[in-house]
Amino acid sequence: MAETVTFKSDVKPDWCPGCGDYGVLSALEKACADLHLDPKDIMVVSGIGCSSNLPGFFRSYGMHTLHGRGVAVANGVKLGNHDLTVIAVGGDGDGYGIGVGHFIHSLRRNLDITYIVMDNQIYGLTTGQTSPTTEMSVKTKSAPEGNIEQPVNPIALALAGGASFVARGFSGEPAQLAELYKKAITHKGFALVDVFSPCVTFNKINTYPWFKERVYKLEDEKHDVTNFETAMKKVQEWGPRIPLGVFYAKERPTYETMEPALRNGPLAKQPFKPLDPAILLEFV
Repeated sequence: MAETVTFKSDVKPDWCPGCGDYGVLSALEKACADLHLDPKDIMVVSGIGCSSNLPGFFRSYGMHTLHGRGVAVANGVKLGNHDLTVIAVGGDGDGYGIGVGHFIHSLRRNLDITYIVMDNQIYGLTTGQTSPTTEMSVKTKSAPEGNIEQPVNPIALALAGGASFVARGFSGEPAQLAELYKKAITHKGFALVDVFSPCVTFNKINTYPWFKERVYKLEDEKHDVTNFETAMKKVQEWGPRIPLGVFYAKERPTYETMEPALRNGPLAKQPFKPLDPAILLEFV
């Protein structure tokens, strides 16, 4: 039986003391232990940012890629070997800013991967600029008179883009977060888990107490996760009451089960057949 220590890396996290990403990491360790996963069967892929250092702190296969490209690389990994449990991780700037194109197309393709976004509503690695999820009027280094842009609603975006599993967690609710990961990882299809992960150094507004005063759990209201219209209404809640939990979940065929090239199994396990160079020369 796997234990959380199974997934602890020899490399210790270098996040700021109190960073919400510690809770994201520990919940992921618990989820993988509870699911009896083997580190050799897991690939964790990230982009760039504080949160994207996570693969180095988690014992499994891992890859730290380019800014905003974590999801695209995760898609490629899954296509190459869909026997792996593939988990993409990153921050709101990485995933909903420069990487938003890859995010949207991954939603509609529905490869069987889990995407965990550590959403702290700020660019933390570059010391506190406005990110795609920063609320309007919030003052940052890049917006000293207040942010004038509407924030991205990642949950609404995921639903509109065709995601088959959409959830939101909070680092301050680690038990619920681990359960959300377990549901996301076992879901067959693209699963988004957006996680409120407070940046204690550069975001002095969206703090642990700020979220604690506002969040509530959808499961306590017996939310129907199969009802798309209800999910769309729930994602609009922001302010005095902010929902956590699974907004929407529905099985539909995954990309890898429909791709003709994968009918005989993962490419990584198919016999290698070198091409005859003469075939290529016919096109020259």
